[in-house]
Order: sequence, then C-alpha cells, then structure tokens
Amino acid sequence: MSDTLGIDTSNYTTSAALFQGGMVRQQKMLLPVKQGELGLRQSDAVFHHVQQLPQVLELLLNNKPAIRAVGVSARPRDLDGSYMPCFTVGLGTAKAVSLALGTPLHTYSHQAGHIAAALFSAGKLDLIQKRFIAFHVSGGTTEAVLVTPDEKNIFRAQIIAQSLDLKGGQAVDRVGAMLGLAFPSGKALEQLALQTDIRFKIKPSMKGADCSLSGIENQCKKLLNEGRPKEEIAAYCLQAILSALDAMTAGLRQEYGDLPLLFAGGVMSNSLIRTALTEKYGAYFAAPDFSADNAAGVAVLASIQEA
Repeated sequence: MSDTLGIDTSNYTTSAALFQGGMVRQQKMLLPVKQGELGLRQSDAVFHHVQQLPQVLELLLNNKPAIRAVGVSARPRDLDGSYMPCFTVGLGTAKAVSLALGTPLHTYSHQAGHIAAALFSAGKLDLIQKRFIAFHVSGGTTEAVLVTPDEKNIFRAQIIAQSLDLKGGQAVDRVGAMLGLAFPSGKALEQLALQTDIRFKIKPSMKGADCSLSGIENQCKKLLNEGRPKEEIAAYCLQAILSALDAMTAGLRQEYGDLPLLFAGGVMSNSLIRTALTEKYGAYFAAPDFSADNAAGVAVLASIQEA
C-alpha cells in the first residue's frame, strides 16, 4: 500500500505528513520568532520555509515510502484571491515531488486542511459526506464556515460568522507578549490559566453571530495595570475567547439548526475551551497535534481524492 504526502507551509510552521491505511506520520518545525515579536514578515517566513522544508521532508521520508499522490496547502482559504506568499514554498516543492515521482498533485486551502485534520483526529471523517459547521480559530483566522459536500473538491466552506477585528490567536499572542511569554503563546498562556480557579463574568461583543475580540487585549492591559496576577490575566483572555465562541455557536444554532460542530485551528488545542464547548454542545475537536498547523489534513484529502 502506498502513501499520500501532505505539505503545508503556514505563517507559523513548516509541516509534512504521510497518510497510509488510516494512520498519519508527520514532522513539523516552528518558524523561528525573536523574543518579544508577534510573528514574522512574509519574506522572512518564506526564507525560513525554504531552509526548513528539506529538513522536515528528510526526517519524514527517511524510510523511502511509496508515494501515490501529493496534497499541498496552496492558499489560506477557498476564496477567489486568497493568497499568502509563505504557501508558495510548499506548493513549489509539492510540484517538484509530483513531477519527479510522476504522481498526481492536489491543491487545497490551509483552512480545508485544518478541517480535514480535525475530522481525522476526532474519528469523524464520515462528516465529509454531510453538512456541518466548522470553526477555524488561529492567529490568522477566527471564522465559522458551513461545510457542504462537493463532488469536485470533496467539500466547500462558506463563511457564516467571523471575528470583525482581532483574531483569536492574535489575542492570545498579544496577551502572551504582555505577560512576557514566548511566541506563539498558546501553551504557556493555558498553563498559567490552569493555575487559578477564578471565573470572570464576561459579556462578549457581538453583532449577530459575528464577534469582536479587540476588547480582550484592552481589558488584559487594564488587569495588568491593576497589578492582577499573570494567572488571572491569562484566564481572562481564554475565558473571553470562549465566551465569544459560545455566543457565535448559539447564534448559528438558531439559524442553521442542530448541525454537527467541529473546532479546528491552533487556538482550539486549548483544553479549557475544548472541555467547555464539548460539554455544552457535543462539539468535535482535534487532538492538539492536529489542531495546530499541520500537513496531515491535506495528506488525508489527497488520499480521499485518489480512492
């Protein structure tokens, strides 16, 4: 049995994965970000992917697997004009591998890869054949999309709710920088928040099912100036994101009914948010390795298209 190779070069991580017989092997390298900075310029991200992708592939392909197809993240979203330079590194490499091996090449959006990876990790790949609502919450995106089957592209995703300003991952990283945490700050912020039992009463800023997250940073600055412990500030940040996602979900349930709910993206690896939304809505979540940026999803999608 041969494998499908997935490649993803996001603004955070260089990733490659092999999918075979229901199993995924993957390798990742975070892009290097200097202490105190909140990410990379696209030119720097491209440079680091060029350096790191060969290393990641060398680790993944050391057993010389038989590859029958290549899947790659070629754009951020499935929208006309969706483009980010960092994805060109993965796309160029995927084209070269495909041509060298004489195997099919399938291109997807980074968002589609996140959705597929989350479905795979949650044991819910059968949902690809149904309608469901998927949240993609990361440093570049805080969106809910209506996912429907599509004969040509496996599925298509239509944005039905989103953050109108700051994204969930941006809020996490800005508050993390405020507290002296390294970028990306998600894991460290969660560890701080787990050290306190404080519960804040938070009314999310909503416009219909859309949310606004910019107030989180301002409120955390206020708490910091008041001398509140870092643990409480971290807890406020995550509880505020949770309250917004909860309100978005409730609004979408009113409009679209009781469709299955899937949560993907780096912010959704947070255990506090995952536990709350699973208990309230029966939502599906990926394991942390499949929530953060990864190439597993595009490898899975390529396998489905080659079936």
